[in-house]
Amino acid sequence: MDIKLRFVNKSSDGNKSEVVIYQKSVLTTMASLSVAWKVIRYCGRDCTHPFVYPDGYEVSISDEYGNFTPRLRAKNGQMLSLISTPTGARRLLYTGPAGASTELDVLNAMGQGAVDVCIFKDGRLMGAKTSVSPGQKAVFQYQPALWIGVCSEVVQGEPINSAVLPGINTELSLIGIASADIVMTGGGPGEGSTAYEFNLENIVQA
Repeated sequence: MDIKLRFVNKSSDGNKSEVVIYQKSVLTTMASLSVAWKVIRYCGRDCTHPFVYPDGYEVSISDEYGNFTPRLRAKNGQMLSLISTPTGARRLLYTGPAGASTELDVLNAMGQGAVDVCIFKDGRLMGAKTSVSPGQKAVFQYQPALWIGVCSEVVQGEPINSAVLPGINTELSLIGIASADIVMTGGGPGEGSTAYEFNLENIVQA
């Protein structure tokens, strides 16, 4: 089920803050890029920014030439494979269950050529695993939770610099939620400023 969310700016910074939202893979044994899934800019005090956290994913494969396969809808518990058609084209298709019901597996079943596996949510890049060699499998496992914080010079759809990643440190669990407001408070100029806080309010249970 899709989750309807609404960012609400109740901070003391007006519209100066850049709010970054991303998801963190729980599989620490596999290197993956932390991508800025959504960046909210110029949202003034008492203004709102609605968005949707969809159920499931879209998967695409990219290569060293900047080419992408058509996106294929997928969900946890599935395994997808990249194969070569008789004409030599690349094709991404469903090939069975994943190793666990909580993960999404993508196998590079090509005879040659490493590829990048890209995961999208709501049309925006959410995560990626790079240089997946033939015979190797990229495994994605995300909890239904968002990580959010205030950070400048982060571009939506691009990897987050490891130096600024620790500053995006508030986790918001979406388990059992149908809709909610993400309310930002704090901030402000001068010595009276306080740390930014993010809390879920007006929660509607799923």
